[in-house]
Amino acid sequence: MSLRFLYLILLYILLILGCQKKESFNGILYDKPAYNFCLKTEENGKVKEVCLKDILKEKDIVLVFFGFTHCPDVCPAAMEVLKNTMKKLDEDERKRVQVVFISVDPERDTPKLVSQYAKYFDESFLGLTGTPEEIKEVAKAYKVFYEKVPQKGSNDYLVNHSALIYLITKDGKIKLIYSASKQKPNLIAEDVKKLLD
Repeated sequence: MSLRFLYLILLYILLILGCQKKESFNGILYDKPAYNFCLKTEENGKVKEVCLKDILKEKDIVLVFFGFTHCPDVCPAAMEVLKNTMKKLDEDERKRVQVVFISVDPERDTPKLVSQYAKYFDESFLGLTGTPEEIKEVAKAYKVFYEKVPQKGSNDYLVNHSALIYLITKDGKIKLIYSASKQKPNLIAEDVKKLLD
């Protein structure tokens, strides 16, 4: 086989690879395994455990946000983004997507409270909480920062926390992460539609 022939084959392969369209997304491509959390919610007056792997048996995409129900601004804004993202999907697409709100304030956020909070934005949304140890473990796995911030002259506190939205796919991977600047319903919905195709 001549050197020129090998060169032409190599050139052909490079051209083919160069012409292949790489999938581009609006979110930050992460593509790493998602930790299988098992946390609590309340449904019809009964506390029940919900695990990520069980959600993924029924849904193709899970959108996860970590926050707390007493959050004054960041959490409601992110939940509104997720609510409006769902509105941009058609009925069949919505059935294949689950939004999950996970509390980073387990001392105040009971299964009932966190469930009511999530459902305030959309009846299909799922609110989860757990013991402080469980939340610490899940937050560590998802690299979520959170800390209590006492309020001056009061026993009350806020919780500082990172505010990312995670998109988890059917194969149990965190496919995409949305930072604050990427948290726009049209951008997230576009990625969801692409992944559901």
